[in-house]
Amino acid sequence: MVGLSCGIVGLPNVGKSTLFNALTRKAAAAANYPFCTIDPNVGIVDVDDPRLQILSDISGSNKLVPATVTFVDIAGLVKGASEGEGLGNKFLTNIRETDAIIHVVRCFEEGDVIHVSGKVDPIDDIEVINLELILADLQMIENIAQKLEKQLKSKKEFQPVYDTLQKAIAHLNQNKSLRSMPATPEEQSHLAQYPFLTNKKVLYVANVNEDALPSLENDLVRKVRAYAEKEGNTVIPICAKLEEELAQLAPAESQEYLQSLGLQETGLNRLIKAAFSTLDLITYITTGEIETRAWPVRKGAAAPEAAGKIHTDIQKGFIRAEVVSFNDMVSYNGRVGAREAGRARSEGKEYIVHDGDVILFYHN
Repeated sequence: MVGLSCGIVGLPNVGKSTLFNALTRKAAAAANYPFCTIDPNVGIVDVDDPRLQILSDISGSNKLVPATVTFVDIAGLVKGASEGEGLGNKFLTNIRETDAIIHVVRCFEEGDVIHVSGKVDPIDDIEVINLELILADLQMIENIAQKLEKQLKSKKEFQPVYDTLQKAIAHLNQNKSLRSMPATPEEQSHLAQYPFLTNKKVLYVANVNEDALPSLENDLVRKVRAYAEKEGNTVIPICAKLEEELAQLAPAESQEYLQSLGLQETGLNRLIKAAFSTLDLITYITTGEIETRAWPVRKGAAAPEAAGKIHTDIQKGFIRAEVVSFNDMVSYNGRVGAREAGRARSEGKEYIVHDGDVILFYHN
């Protein structure tokens, strides 16, 4: 995984496609009626990281390669989607392949924009979608368990996995997501073999209108936050309409407009940072004349695993890593200056990579 991927879900008319347009500056059809989005739209977005330009200037790099996030915008789900209602299962399959789910919830009242159930109730909306994801997982897990049961006669080693799946079925049958199931590390590894929707991390995007600026708070957002806290999930309030307007402007104009509204940072930047932190990702950097590049890696990864992001051969032939912190790269004007100042560290296989490490790998 070089980049991270997020599936955007929500009921029709909650602002999903508007958010997607802003994220990708790409005009996905956004219209005021359900099922406007039919095929999933896919957009790849660069992660804004000012450190790259600074290192690129020091190294005289020919190109700059930021980390990326892939966003998959899925048609508005409706009650009964898991049974194929609306455009059902087809879309749920698209989210199975993503790392995390961004669940867009409508947190604004506006007569012009119809709500699919006739009233604005974010918790009810969340529960409609969650139930569809639970039912879709239940369908999938029961099929897997049935196949495993047949294999158990000859392959007893499948018994622990089968037992975990039975426990998961009982949990899902209580209308609870797999994320909330108490599981041992072994049970977690059994579940991780399959792309269950309710086992993915979730980020709630509370979509507000311009009335909520600059605080981005209102009673509906507070309700969503209380709900998410119980689940251990994060809420990012965003005004999707504002983000779409900002996306049309040049960076300097966009920053000026934001500040005039009393905001420091775009909602999209906040969303991407939150997605990284939800998935426990950090970024290390490689820099030289050819390129300066950001590499996302999971928090707690050792140096050889990080090297494997560049190429599996570097991981296999790993000898050592020369590590300079970003701040030292700046203070000593690059790797050579950092070495002369004794700020370049030689690290072995046990070294745990930190965010902002600038690394040079030595390998066979």
